[in-house]
Amino acid sequence: MTQVVVTGLGAITPAGRGVDATWKGVLAGVTAARPDDLLEEAGTPVTISCRVPAFDADEELGRGSSRRLDRFTHLALLAAEEAVTHAGLDGDVDLDRVGVVLGSGIGGAETWASEYPNYLERGPGRVSPMFVPKMLSNTAAGMIAIRTGARGPNLTVNTACAAGASAIHVGRDLLRAGSADVVIVGGVEAGITGLAVSAFAQMGALSRNPDAASASRPFDLERDGFVMGEGAGVLVLETLEHARGRGATPLATIAGAGASADAHHPTAPPDDGAGAVLAMRRALADADLAPGDIDHINAHGTSTPLNDAAEARAIRTAFGAATDHVAVTSTKGVTGHLLGAAGAVEAILAILSLRDGVVPGTANLTTPDPAIDLDVVAGSPRELPLRAVLSNSFGFGGQNASLVLTP
Repeated sequence: MTQVVVTGLGAITPAGRGVDATWKGVLAGVTAARPDDLLEEAGTPVTISCRVPAFDADEELGRGSSRRLDRFTHLALLAAEEAVTHAGLDGDVDLDRVGVVLGSGIGGAETWASEYPNYLERGPGRVSPMFVPKMLSNTAAGMIAIRTGARGPNLTVNTACAAGASAIHVGRDLLRAGSADVVIVGGVEAGITGLAVSAFAQMGALSRNPDAASASRPFDLERDGFVMGEGAGVLVLETLEHARGRGATPLATIAGAGASADAHHPTAPPDDGAGAVLAMRRALADADLAPGDIDHINAHGTSTPLNDAAEARAIRTAFGAATDHVAVTSTKGVTGHLLGAAGAVEAILAILSLRDGVVPGTANLTTPDPAIDLDVVAGSPRELPLRAVLSNSFGFGGQNASLVLTP
C-alpha cells in the first residue's frame, strides 16, 4: 500500500496567523471568541464570534486579486502559501502531477450576503459580474491551482463540517491511486455573516451565552451551542517515495481514513452515534491499528449538547475498554467551530500533538458533564508520548470523517 505523508502545513485561524501562532494559541487555552461589532450592527440573535486576526488582503494578495475574490478564498490562499512554502515545493516538481482538494461547507458567504441586497435595492443591472466566481465553492481550490501552477486533479468537497477532513481523505486516495504525486488539501470557511449567524441561531445551534469568554465550552455540563468561527487549514500530502526523492521531511503519515453516513436526520446525530462509530472503526481498520494503539483523540466536540454527548457514546462504543486510556480534547473551546475548515485545522493540530508529545486542554471545561464518560483533558496541556492520534469531524447531513495520524 502506498504510504502517504504530510510535508507542509499552513493555517490561519482565530487562534493565530500561521501554524506556529495557532498552536501557541491553542496550547494557551484562551478562547478567541469576542463580541462582534458587525453582528451587533446587524441585530443578529447572537453577537459573538471567532474571527481570524486582521490582515490586509490588498497588500497580501494584490488589490486586483483581493477585490475579485471572496473572503473564504483569501483565507485559503494565505494558508496554502504557508503550507507550500513549508513543504519546499519548487520548480523540480512536475506540476502536471500536483493536485488540489479543498473542503468548504458554505463557500462565498460574504458575496451572497452583500450581493443579494444589492440586487433587491439597485436592480439586476447592478449585480457584480464577479458574483458567480466569487461565491462558487470551488473558486478557492481553483485559485490555489492558479497561484501554484498545479495542473493535477482539482476537486472541491462539501460534507459540511466534515469537509476539511473529507478533503484530506480524498487527497490521500488520489495519491494511493497514482493519480498524483503531490496533493494540496485542506478546508476553508468564512461564513460569519448576519444571515448565516441568524440562521444557525434560529435552529438552536449557537451558544446564547452572553459571555464570549466562556461561550464555547465543549463537553462541559453548561454547554449550550457552538461559537461560529472562520479560518483555513492546508496540508501538503505526497507519497513517501516522492517526498524522499526530492529530499522533503515527512511530518506525519495519513495512516487511516474512514467515512460514513448517519442516514438519520438532517442536523441531529443518532443518540448512540452509530455513524461516528463506523467512521472511527473504518479509519482504524484502514490504518491496521487497534483501539489500544490510539493515545489521543482530537474530538469534533462542538459544544452543543446533542453532538458532544453522541460523540462521547460513539467513542466509548468504538474503543471499548481502550477508551479509558485515550486522552480526548476539543480545540473548539479556543477556535470556535470553523465549520468546513475544522477538520483540516484539527488534523494539523493532531500532527503538532504527535510532534510535541502534548495534548491541548479543552478550554472552558470547568464543570465536566457526568454523562461524558471520557478522559477529557481540561486545564493545562498534558504531556504524553503519542504513537497515533485520531481526529474526528462530523457534518450536518450526517456525514462523518475520521483520520488516523502517525509519526
